Amino acid sequence: MGREVKTNAMRILEQRGITYKEYILELKEAVDGVTCATMLGVPLERTFKTLVTVGKSKNYYVFVIPVAETLSLKKAAASVGEKNVEMIPMKDLLKVAGYVHGGCSPIGMKKVFTTVIDETAILFDKIIFSGGKIGYFIEVNPLEVEKVIPVKFVDIVGD
Repeated sequence: MGREVKTNAMRILEQRGITYKEYILELKEAVDGVTCATMLGVPLERTFKTLVTVGKSKNYYVFVIPVAETLSLKKAAASVGEKNVEMIPMKDLLKVAGYVHGGCSPIGMKKVFTTVIDETAILFDKIIFSGGKIGYFIEVNPLEVEKVIPVKFVDIVGD
């Protein structure tokens, strides 16, 4: 029998005593969030993607939004007190966050960055986001995430 694989995000949730459910898809490479939600059979509006940005100040910020939505860079910047933010180059993701594209979780990054989750998350008892490895997903109460990393819930989609 194979050894159960735990990601950093899963270990952190367990250390904090936070209940979560894991989903695993057999994926060889990154797949977009809409496809993952469809493969998992879960609603798009309850499935979130993690985006890493950099502000004019050179500080990094993490934004977590529904997979079918687009991040409003203007709203995102305002939510963290920046004049503007932009997506970091994909090649820098591993160096900055410690995760690869398609496996980026807001929990368990190399450093704790200011994190904003779209306010729609609090409409649900549970949301799903990357578990920290391609094909791994975590379902957790969005308010429980606050026990692990400092987050705020703000409208950051659209434009």
